Amino acid sequence: MWDEFNIKTFDAETVVYRDGVYCPELSTIVGTDFRENYPRPIHIIYVGEITGNCRLDINIFVENQPVFLSAKIKNKKPAFLNIFIKNAGKNSEFRGHVIMHNENDLKFNCNALHTAPNTTILLKAKLIAGRNSISKLTGTAEIEKNCNDVNSDISFCALADKTARIEFMPAQRISAVPVSAEHSASVYQPTVQQIEYLRGAGLSGAEVDDAMRMAFMNDFSLF
Repeated sequence: MWDEFNIKTFDAETVVYRDGVYCPELSTIVGTDFRENYPRPIHIIYVGEITGNCRLDINIFVENQPVFLSAKIKNKKPAFLNIFIKNAGKNSEFRGHVIMHNENDLKFNCNALHTAPNTTILLKAKLIAGRNSISKLTGTAEIEKNCNDVNSDISFCALADKTARIEFMPAQRISAVPVSAEHSASVYQPTVQQIEYLRGAGLSGAEVDDAMRMAFMNDFSLF
């Protein structure tokens, strides 16, 4: 996975999807409906090129289970990726990083549902929007009644071509007192100093663009 998609792996149970299709030969467990505890963290890897309607349901029903998502996708045809996360396991946490490269028409939706107290759902999504692309990013976090002391955060950040169109639609429905509940969306713009520095180092215009894209993809401190 590292050589093909630059995805870091670690000591974990793995669930791997390539081009939206489950890969049993790369996975150590089946599915993303977690109803038993695993001694190791769970790492969901979702990579490749997608088209049409794609859906990923992640359900955590057990206590004290860490779950991680690493997603790196691109589309050259219209695509819709819907990620639904439900955390019903006390003291269980979900943390996800999603990187999207849109070259056509991409819709991304994330629903994060807390149904137990002391649960965590944190998702950070990055979008690289190509020339003349259309992107719609929707995120809804819901904290049900009596689900106190949760941590909830859905964050979007985009690096876009001047001709790209982007729409952010964040929403929250909070019926209990959380530790934190955040939602953000931003557009990243390289500074003039950054561009001049890279050009001064001898990089061409195209090489500067490539360098800024790589820096954007790898720097999650932007959130």
